[in-house]
Amino acid sequence: MVTTATGSARDRRRLDKSVRESKAPAISRAAAILRLLGKSDAPLSLQVIANALGLVPSTCLYTLRALVAEELVAFEADTKRYSLEAGVLTLARQWLKQNTFPDLVQPRLNALSRDLGVTTLGVQIVGLDHIVVVATSTAAGNFHLSAEVGSRFPALLSATGRCIAAFGDYPEDELKKRFASLRWDDPPAFPDWLAQVAETRQRGFAVDAGNYISGVTVLAAPVWKDQSAPSHAIVALALGADLPRQRTAALGAATLRAARAVSRQQSGADAG
Repeated sequence: MVTTATGSARDRRRLDKSVRESKAPAISRAAAILRLLGKSDAPLSLQVIANALGLVPSTCLYTLRALVAEELVAFEADTKRYSLEAGVLTLARQWLKQNTFPDLVQPRLNALSRDLGVTTLGVQIVGLDHIVVVATSTAAGNFHLSAEVGSRFPALLSATGRCIAAFGDYPEDELKKRFASLRWDDPPAFPDWLAQVAETRQRGFAVDAGNYISGVTVLAAPVWKDQSAPSHAIVALALGADLPRQRTAALGAATLRAARAVSRQQSGADAG
């Protein structure tokens, strides 16, 4: 079992905070525009983009022109609409070359989905800000969760959030502030959630029994790259009716084994 290093986690939080506080507004606007275009199924006009992001149209136009010049956004002159340009693929390809987690976790996700009949996700943890889905696997059957690669969710939501809180050494007041902004189908009370976080720390994996999505049980186990805090997580989802207590425990144990195996691979502990 990989243990946390309190000092490293705190240093990382301080660095994340300083980066957020010093981030230039132009960078924030550009990132917001790219995310909006990435979520859209069709090109968007300047007015739609500006309204969606609460930007002054002239400021939005300036940022869009800069992104077009960098070949990250395409401009259709006939319709005067914007969409992502192929330049983002260069960035994505470079990220995929540097980040081994999707390749390492995919066989584990496939095995869990096949053997246990659940939908599985591999997610990257970005501090207390959010998690990003970077790999998925769907079991045969009628239950499918719509979570595509690239989907973002608040960090503390559902079972993954309990893992982040359990192993990330975050101050309780910070957790409480972020917890208050989360949206659940059946939100737990904060003291109850803290008790579940403590239970997660003890057994190694987290369970969300219908809090996030009514009728759906979500399990998550942390994946480590170093000793500071979890870098990723493996998530399993199933209909609550299909998961009696005994099967939940078995699925949690299997998810934890897969997460530990990927942790060893990421840290270099597994030579082969």
